Formats: sequence, structure tokens, C-alpha cells
Amino acid sequence: MSELRKWDAKEVAKHNTPESCWVILYGNVYDVTDFLPSHPGGAKIILQLAGKDATEDYDPVHPRGILESSLPLSANLGPIDENTVVKAEPTVANNPNLILEDVPIANLLNLNDFEAEAKKKLSEKAWAYYYSGADDLLSKELNSTAFSQILFRPRVFIDVTKCDLSTTLMGIKAASPLYVAPAAMARLGHTDGERGIAIACGRKGIIQVVSNNASMSVEEIVDSPVSQEQSWGFQLYIQDKREKSIDILRRIEETGKYKFVVLTLDAPVPGKREHDERAKNSGNLALTSGVGTGSAAAGGGGLGKALFAGTAADLTWKTTLPWLRKATKLPIILKGLQTWEDAKLASEEPNVAGIILSNHGGRGLDTAPPSVYTLLEMRRYCPEVFGKIEVWVDGGIKRGTDVVKALCLGAKAVGIGRGALFGLSVGGIEGVERVIDIIHEEMATCIRLLGAGCIDDLGMQYVNTRALDPLIWRPEDEILEYRLKAKL
Repeated sequence: MSELRKWDAKEVAKHNTPESCWVILYGNVYDVTDFLPSHPGGAKIILQLAGKDATEDYDPVHPRGILESSLPLSANLGPIDENTVVKAEPTVANNPNLILEDVPIANLLNLNDFEAEAKKKLSEKAWAYYYSGADDLLSKELNSTAFSQILFRPRVFIDVTKCDLSTTLMGIKAASPLYVAPAAMARLGHTDGERGIAIACGRKGIIQVVSNNASMSVEEIVDSPVSQEQSWGFQLYIQDKREKSIDILRRIEETGKYKFVVLTLDAPVPGKREHDERAKNSGNLALTSGVGTGSAAAGGGGLGKALFAGTAADLTWKTTLPWLRKATKLPIILKGLQTWEDAKLASEEPNVAGIILSNHGGRGLDTAPPSVYTLLEMRRYCPEVFGKIEVWVDGGIKRGTDVVKALCLGAKAVGIGRGALFGLSVGGIEGVERVIDIIHEEMATCIRLLGAGCIDDLGMQYVNTRALDPLIWRPEDEILEYRLKAKL
């Protein structure tokens, strides 16, 4: 076979139109003209990089192997002559692993410290994607502030010499109820990516739920387990083309490492994330872990919107759960429940092993309730659900005290998403470990100061939620009765 010619960057730059679109990736020149109409994020995203070296924008948001599976061999026109390529000077804006000031991780004392440090390091695109919430960010902010309205009721004269955080989640032994919630595009923040988070979770003994839109393949993420017992969950967005979802379910089962599936229900369409949309750069490229198909929504939008291309919006109680049960043998958790009614319905489904109360990190429907509100709704209207299935929560967790409050209200597990991404962005694997350590230390301190000795001791007797009572949903007849009593 004859050796492919080397291309001059000036020649490649001429091919920057829909009729002839070439890009440079990993030192090779690709003709992606025929691929433009089928790109999940839309043709415009690729055309922004037409005739240029797209590697820096492409690599952090695409798992390895996607390029080869998406393009025919003939699309590879040959290597670029590196001597003809003008290299941009790396800056903090386009090199998220570049550190201007070496701040020791040990000096970061809480998750807010990590968020502030991550903002300094991340590119505009990465920060906008990680930080963004829907519309006016009301749900995003309420996720955190809701916890501050719950007060503790500590007991005294109790031996708290020892404190045991360990628990069992979905039959898996874990060092604590803390887990890493599905958080996409980890390699935007650090080259360790989702596998780095996985290693940190393994070292600390907690569970990671891998995002459907991870920037690494489902196989890569679990290929370096800390122990043979380390286990993962997988978040699933069912696709319009169901065969794509069946394929990813087959792949996770073949690894033997994924022990349950988390079906996401709170985002059938993307929310309006204005921080993400305002990120003015050419890096809004989006392909999921070989799952997403279809075209991005019209009207532009940021990386978050592009990631939803091909996501099914036709899921129902009647049709989806039977289909999913046939498609996988793994236990099923439903993610994104926001009312007691849906929690009760889920608990009555024989195919459902657990639920996650979540408003998608405040990134879907703005002014949707935080998980704490839904926990209290369930306490009032369907408390029996807590004894039937596992109830997990996520959203707005900044402190170990937040975790303990959720556990007192009946949650079995409590997830962090942005916290793990910020830890990774600041310090790679060690950064995520530090984040987990901080929360574990705060949890242990809190539990001992409450007068409890272990996770199983926690309950409603340790919290005062009266400040939230007026904000929790009530049926109309109950509201009327409440108003009448108030007038007496």
C-alpha cells in the first residue's frame, strides 16, 4: 500500500464549505463533507472548524473510537504536515489543565473552595457547561439553599466514640451513602476524565453512576478498577432509535462492572441553559458515548443542548418499563422524580428497584422542586414508599451536613455531580478524592455531634423541617382547610 501524502495546512484551509469540508484531527486530515448532515450536533458545529485543526475542541467531548466508528476509512486523506500548522499558544481559556497558581489541594477546605478554584482553571466552554442551570437558575440555587432551612436536633450524653458511615446500596457494599451522580463531559475539565472519577471512587469505596454522555467510552471508564468488587451504575437516556440504546446496554452488561441502570426521566428535552448558550467559542461539538443520534435542535444553543440530540421524548409508564426490562437484566432505577405521586407509582412497578429524586441539577425545568421538597412530600403522602424501594437524591449538595439531612428525611443515598467535576478539574484523581474526603469528614462530624453512631441511627427525630412546611405542596382541599383554621 502506497504511503498517504502529507497535506499542507494552507491546502486544508481551502476546504471550509458545506460542499467540501475538511478538518484536522490527531495529525490526520479528514474529509467530513458527507458526514455533515448526520452529525448529532448539527452541521454548523463542524463547519465552525472547517479547514482547521479541530483536535483541541473535539478530543475532550468525544470518547475514543467514535471517530473510527463514525467515518469510513476513505475519509482519512492522510497526515498533515505539522511544519505547516500554526500552533496557538496555550492559555487558561483553552487549556483547562494549565495552572497559573499552584494552590495545594489540602488548602481547599470545602466544595465552594473547589468551585472557585475550578472557575479559574476551566475554559469558558467547560465552565459554562458545568455551572449552567436553566433560565434564572432558581432551581439550581434552591437545591442548595433548601438544606439551610432544615435545622438539626442534636441529642447529648451519648457515646459517639465511633462513627460508621458504611451502607449497602442496590446490594453493593459502600463506604458511605455518598455517590457520584451522572455528570457528563468530564474530560472538558481534566484529561483523567470519567475514569479519573472512577479511580477516586474506587479508592474511597463509593459508587459512581456513569453518564450516558460521558467523554470516555463505557469500557474505558471501568477498565482500571481499584478492586474486583468495585461496581458502577449507568445512566441511560433512551434514544429515538431504540437500537442505539439496546447496543449501549449490551456493552455495559458485557463489562460485568455495571450493576444497575439509571433511567433518566426529568429531561425529555433540554432546558434553556443560558450560560452554556453564551459561551462564545467553536467548541460546542457533541457526540455522546456512541449513543446519541439525530439532529440538534434548531436555534443553536450550547453543548448541553447538542448532547440531547436523538433523545427520546415519547417515554411512558405503560410502554417504556416493559421495553427496558426486556432490553436489560440489570436492576432499574428511575431518575428525575419530583412529586410524591410519581414516587408512589414507581414503587408499585415490579420492574423498578429504586428512584432518584432530582430536578437534573436545576438544568431542566426552572422552579422545579429540589429533592428535599419531594422527600417531605413523600413523608406526608406516601411514607410507605421508603420501605418498598431505595430512595436516592441528588442536587445542590455542598456539605456533609446536607447529606446527613437528606438521610434523616429517608434518603438511602445522596449524590454529587458538579462537586466531582470541580474536584477533577482542580486536581485530577486526587482532587476528586479530596472532595470525597471532605464530605466524609463533615458527615462523620455531623453524625457524632447529633448523638448518632451510624447511618442506620439517623431519622426524622434529628431534624426540624417546620420552616419548609408552608412550601411543601398540598392538595386544594387541604389548603382550604389550612386557611380556615388560620382564621379561627
